[in-house]
Amino acid sequence: MVAIAAVLFALNGTAARLVLDVGLSAPRLTQIRSAGALFFIAIYVLFKNAKSLRITKKDVPFLAVYGIAGFAFVQYFYFVAITKLGVGIGLLFEFTAPVWIVLYVRFFRHEKVKKRMYAAIVCTVSGLVLISQLWSNTKLEPLGIACGLIASVSLAIYFLLGDKGVHKRDTLSLVTWGFIFATIFWAIFQPIWNFPAKVLNTNLDLGGPFAGSSVSGWWVILYIVLFGTIAPFLLTIGALRYTSPARVGVIGTMEPLFAGAFAWWWLGESLSLVQMGGAVVVLCGILLAETSR
Repeated sequence: MVAIAAVLFALNGTAARLVLDVGLSAPRLTQIRSAGALFFIAIYVLFKNAKSLRITKKDVPFLAVYGIAGFAFVQYFYFVAITKLGVGIGLLFEFTAPVWIVLYVRFFRHEKVKKRMYAAIVCTVSGLVLISQLWSNTKLEPLGIACGLIASVSLAIYFLLGDKGVHKRDTLSLVTWGFIFATIFWAIFQPIWNFPAKVLNTNLDLGGPFAGSSVSGWWVILYIVLFGTIAPFLLTIGALRYTSPARVGVIGTMEPLFAGAFAWWWLGESLSLVQMGGAVVVLCGILLAETSR
């Protein structure tokens, strides 16, 4: 289930590039992804267990931060990162979240972690330096790097708050409230009546191996909502019934590998040998961080 979710999440990055490249902004794509996912998930939760959505005034601040940081910010900064860095590299930056989590657990919660944490930090930083190629004229855009790192911090917040939230309410209602506050956040800053529907009413050339074939932008958005958001979320949540969160995290590190493969096959994105070596080092760091708690 986690492996299938990783494939779907990875392919979502490629699908997102199709609409981002024709003029749909990252905030708008994030908005429609959150609102679309909320629409389908809320219908399911309301029919299955509407009482699970009940909250108190004390719950609002926590759920608001969880939804805005964990859903709105993660998606937005990831979308900006992949437009500046490419799908594979952008996702690698985002996936350094486990390192931030371990650092937080060690120095703020004062919990014991395994010594491999330090090796994880060294691997991750070294790998990102290799990927960025800071010494060359072909180094990556600073804005893309910054957004990738902000996405990773936001993802760490999502996991840390989610770990706390599941002890107070069921996972599905927690995710629903996350999408609710993410949707409200974007509705405030980007009124829905200004949505650039014209961009998505045009046919998009799928490019790559499907060059010459086109599909309406709305179909791509529907795919992103159903198979790039809802399906992988539910698969990941369902997997927790059969295995531990740590194992889910470790298996989930396949996502950057799949994302890089899809981006190479479909979008023609490629890495130099140095960058590929850096990607391997980063993945080793992520695995070490995932298993250091």
